[in-house]
Amino acid sequence: MNTAFRAVLSPCIGVCTLDDDGLCEGCLRTTSEIARWSQMNDDERLRLMEHVLPGRERARAPWADRLREGELLRRALHPLGAVPGAPGWNHEELIDLLPPGQLAEAAVLAGLVPRAEGTQVLLTRRTDGLRHHGGQVSFPGGRVEPTDTDVVAAALRESREEIALPAAQAVPLGFLDPFTTISGFRVVPVVAVIDPSFVPQPEPNEVADVFEVPLDYLLAPDSLRRVEVDYRGRRRVVLEYGWPGQRIWGATAAILFNLRERLERSA
Repeated sequence: MNTAFRAVLSPCIGVCTLDDDGLCEGCLRTTSEIARWSQMNDDERLRLMEHVLPGRERARAPWADRLREGELLRRALHPLGAVPGAPGWNHEELIDLLPPGQLAEAAVLAGLVPRAEGTQVLLTRRTDGLRHHGGQVSFPGGRVEPTDTDVVAAALRESREEIALPAAQAVPLGFLDPFTTISGFRVVPVVAVIDPSFVPQPEPNEVADVFEVPLDYLLAPDSLRRVEVDYRGRRRVVLEYGWPGQRIWGATAAILFNLRERLERSA
C-alpha cells in the first residue's frame, strides 16, 4: 500500500466516545482533528497517523509495551491497515458442507494480557442455553453489523457487549488469517493487547465465564490434539486443547493454531 493511499484512510474505528482527556477512545483524535480531517492535506494526515496518534497510544497504554511477544507479533500479523480479504484458510476443506449463499462476515477479539508470569490469552465460555454454540469456549466476537466501521470496530463492540471491555483497555495489533466456520461465517480474528487491570463483567445471557490460559501452553505443539468427529456422514478432524476444566476446540482452537503457525514462521 503506497503512502498517498494510506494518507486518506481515516483512523476512526467506530468507537466515538471522548475520554477524560478529550480524546476519542477509538482513534485518539481530538474533536478538532476529527472535524478538520476532510480539510487536511496528505502530509498533515500522515503526520497525525504515523507520529501523533502512535505517541498518544503509547502514553495512554504503557501496559501494551509489556507484552514480551510484541515485536514478534507485529511481524507475524497482518497489519491493521491491511484487513485480509481472502477466504478462510480452511475454506476448501468445508466447501461441500457450507450452507448456500455468501458467507457472513464476523470478527473476534483474540486478547493477550501481559502478566508477570507470562502472556495470557483471554477466553470466554458461552452460556449453556444459547441457541448457537451454547457452552463452548470462544473469543468475544460476532457478526459484523452495518453500523460497524470495520472488523476492528465489530470486535471491540462485541467485546464491550459481552464482557464490558472498554476500547481504552484494548490496543489492536493486527489480524490473523480469516477462518471459515461450518455455520457459514468468514471470521477475521483481531489480535489485541488487553490492559491487565481490566476486570471482565460477563453479560449473563451470552457469557457464563471469562478465564485466561497461558499463551506458552497454547503455543506448545504437545498441547494440541486432533480429534475425528462425524458430521453429516463425513469424518472430519477438529483441533482441541485439553485445558483443565475447559474444552477449547473447534474454531477457537483453529484460530489459536493459526496464531502459533504465524508466530513460528516469523521467529
